[in-house]
Amino acid sequence: MRNKRLLNLLKTIAVLAIVVWSLFPIFFIVVSSFKAGHDIFAVPTKWFFEPTVQHYQKLVSAWPVFFSSLWNSTVITAGATALAVIASTTAGYVYSRYNSRLLNASIVYLIGVRLIPPIVVTLPLFPIVNWLGINDTHFVLIVLYATFFVSLGTVLMRTFIDQIPRELDEAAAIDGASRMTILRKVIVPLATPGIIAVAVFVIVFAWNEFLFAFIFTSTNAKTAPLVVSEMIGSIDGVDWGVLFAASTVQLLPVLLFVVFMNRYLVAGLTAGATKG
Repeated sequence: MRNKRLLNLLKTIAVLAIVVWSLFPIFFIVVSSFKAGHDIFAVPTKWFFEPTVQHYQKLVSAWPVFFSSLWNSTVITAGATALAVIASTTAGYVYSRYNSRLLNASIVYLIGVRLIPPIVVTLPLFPIVNWLGINDTHFVLIVLYATFFVSLGTVLMRTFIDQIPRELDEAAAIDGASRMTILRKVIVPLATPGIIAVAVFVIVFAWNEFLFAFIFTSTNAKTAPLVVSEMIGSIDGVDWGVLFAASTVQLLPVLLFVVFMNRYLVAGLTAGATKG
């Protein structure tokens, strides 16, 4: 009994340490965005201070491009999510309902592709993107972000759709439903938690991605992470208050989304392990 209590205590301490390690940087950024400039890195740290919104006001006046980049991030994230979800759901359905050596072998290929570092495929793609004339467009980032997550999304959706009884497909087919109708009216409603899980992954990745945006955009499709990086490399020096304000504004939407969708994400990720 004593050993069990000690083990539970150690587990609790470990979990708390991970939570603090993960959340403290976010807490520091958000709190610092409301501090006066001379208080941000004051030694000792000032935990009690008079909040100010001067950094947010300066962000609006000095970096209007940041807010246009937020719109670009929104459009690109929405497009990439829609494309990835549609492709992953349809591909997951095929992998779940059809069996062949080629399909089974290609699952290993999908996982292998997902393990390749993005920089490996980014540089060879650059001349192709230029040749197609789609550089610095929303379209190129939408396609790249969706493509990068289709492999993971397909594997996840296949696992989830496997838990849906095939008898439902057969019953719908007997009633005259086509494959597309079965997918749309039977599979999609029952696989909603898995679809949401895929969407959350893509949204978080697309909203925060930097490498693809840095290489394939310059002006018209510049995303929020790129503008934040420009603040760090500003000729006038780094205005940490404005930088933290921009980071807070860029972080808040996706953070609230993940918190709100957390139960759907957990349901999607654990469905394959809890259903038999």
